Parts: sequence; C-alpha cells; structure tokens
Amino acid sequence: MAERRIILGIVGDSAAGKTTLTKGIAKILGEENVTVICTDDYHRYDRDQRKETGISALHPDCNYLDVMQQHIALLRGGQPILKPIYNHDTGKFDPPEYIQPKKFVILEGLLGYYTRACRDAFDVKVYLAPPESLRETWKVKRDTRKRGYTDHQVLEALRKREPDSEAFIRPQREWADVVVSFYPPEDHSEESNGNLNVRLVLRPTIPHPDLVRLFETQPENGAVALELDRDMGKPVDVLEIQGNATKEQVIDMEKVLCTEVPYLADFCRIDSEIEIGKVIGTTGETIQSYPLALTQLLVTYHMLKASYSYQVK
Repeated sequence: MAERRIILGIVGDSAAGKTTLTKGIAKILGEENVTVICTDDYHRYDRDQRKETGISALHPDCNYLDVMQQHIALLRGGQPILKPIYNHDTGKFDPPEYIQPKKFVILEGLLGYYTRACRDAFDVKVYLAPPESLRETWKVKRDTRKRGYTDHQVLEALRKREPDSEAFIRPQREWADVVVSFYPPEDHSEESNGNLNVRLVLRPTIPHPDLVRLFETQPENGAVALELDRDMGKPVDVLEIQGNATKEQVIDMEKVLCTEVPYLADFCRIDSEIEIGKVIGTTGETIQSYPLALTQLLVTYHMLKASYSYQVK
C-alpha cells in the first residue's frame, strides 16, 4: 500500500496571498518533497463560458467539486491523479497533468473547504483573511501586471463577484485550524508589502505549539504577542506579529517549534541559506517579511507534526 500523504489546505478569496504563503512552506519542506495543486483548476467553465452564463468562478456550481473530492482522497492515499489545468493567463483549459503525489501535498484555492468530504481529507486547514481593502490592492496589482487587465476591469470584477465572495468563500473561515490575516500598521495604512502585521487565530481543532515559552525572553510590548480571544464565538489563542519583527525573533520562534517534536529538527532551517518570508514590492524588488516567515514556519510545523504523529501510530 502507498504511504499516506500529509495534506495542507490553504483557502482564501482571489489574491488573498495563498500562493505567497505556499511558496515559503514548500521551501522549508524542500520542494522535492512537496506537490502543490491549485483547486481552481477544477473550474467547470472557462472564462468565455462564465461571461456567457453570468456565473463567477467563486460559485460552487462553476466547479467540479465532486471530482476535486475524489482527487483529494486519492492524493491522501498516495495515488496518482490526472488533474485538469485552468490557464489563468488565457482563461482556457490546458491538457490535464498526471500527478504522482509527494510526501506533502498543498492544495490552495477558493473552495477547498466547501464540502465536508474535502474538509475531512485535510490534516491542516488554513484560511487567509486579509482586510478587503488590502486584498483589493493585491488583486489590482497582480491582475494588471500578470493578466493584462486595467485597474477599472479588476475593480469591476471584484464588485460583481462580491455576492459570491460573501456567500461561498468567507464562510469557509469557520472550518480553518489557523486563520491568517495580514494587515497594515495603523501609522502606515497604505502599506501592502513587507512591513505588514499579521494576526494568527489558532483554533483548538489541532494542537498548537507551546508559544508561551517564546515570551520568556521577549521584551514586554515587543513585536510578537500572544493573547486569548474569541473568534466566531469560540475561545482561541491569537498570535500577533508586527511588521518590525526581527530575524532574531524569527529564530527564537523556530527554536521553540523545533524542540516540540525531534523529527522537526531536520527541517528547521530558517536561519540557513533557505529563504522564506519573501514578497515582491511595488517596483518589483524582493522584500523580507518576518511576519510572513513566521507564519510559513508555523504552518510548516503543523504539517511536520501531522507527519510525525502519523508515523508513530
């Protein structure tokens, strides 16, 4: 029998930062160990067909969710799939791709948690929830640079898709183990790149690391804070990381995570040559974001913890 794969879900609306988060996680795990799949490839209609019918890509009826469910189950069991490919540049479908899953599988997209069958297949579920104003900035920047749209076209598409975002995308937040919200500092409300803060809602649906130890050596009112709060009416831990967090704080958190499960030590390399927490600035430059690096590290911790727990059973 094939060895079971560890499945991570990263769900969020269009341009919420899913691919950026995924890239750093894959770098920590080693890209040779990771299969990344975009669940938006399971669209039922291409771009022209959606315009003709008036349906958006966010609507469940515009996606083959039953096929996606079947494929996630196969991937979890280590079985290959023949995955469809939706080309975001052309708005058409390319020939399907044969995929043999590696040890870790990351599925990112719009509707990964929409059905219970899909939700039950994930070992770790992350939901990205940036403020809508920030997501709008990211989407305009991405779609004008990479997909040839004008600012007006992007903003009009966002307006038309808003009802489906509210009805189908945002409710999936309920099912996440970790909710990630990058947001600008109060004194730099226009910030959209490397100096963003991040708020991590850690739900008790999976066991989180003992982050209290992280604050034994941290100064009070520092760039990293842990507090109790309520999310959707339920108690949660909230980890706040400010945009001015330092590399030393990143390494301190790495040490806390890596001491919890010995197996993790082989993968904890944030202070080595592997670069994570990288974003592209408005002028195309590469910017280091330590809040992003810490977020990628925490999610990776959960994947490795799941892998370790499965192996010792």
